[in-house]
Amino acid sequence: QVQLVESGGGLVQTGGSLTLSCAASGRTFSYCPVGWFRQAPGKERDIVAAINWSGTNTYYADSVKGRFTISRDNAKNTVYLQMNSLRPVDTAVYYCAAARPITGYSGYETEEDEYDYWGQGTQVTVSS
Repeated sequence: QVQLVESGGGLVQTGGSLTLSCAASGRTFSYCPVGWFRQAPGKERDIVAAINWSGTNTYYADSVKGRFTISRDNAKNTVYLQMNSLRPVDTAVYYCAAARPITGYSGYETEEDEYDYWGQGTQVTVSS
């Protein structure tokens, strides 16, 4: 079982930066693909970024490429989302999610239903 807790959200002005953290409990987390999703009011939850278990493969939604960076420190059981050049459209609740590890699989997941564990979310608000 994996439990996830996000932190680092808050209010920031346009152009500012935030770093979100996803701290996990559970011995298998370091082998789990992890994703960051976000959900704005009245909209569906969408993938923002994803990373494989070793940190060697990453994915970014087109809307955040070049501005956001996903990384992980398996020794600390933590995944990060560094967000730069934030825009009002980035305002959303950000969720961390982890998929059960699969032996021999070194990819990441981009679909919501491929993830098994979810955090409670952290609010990011970007003011104009």
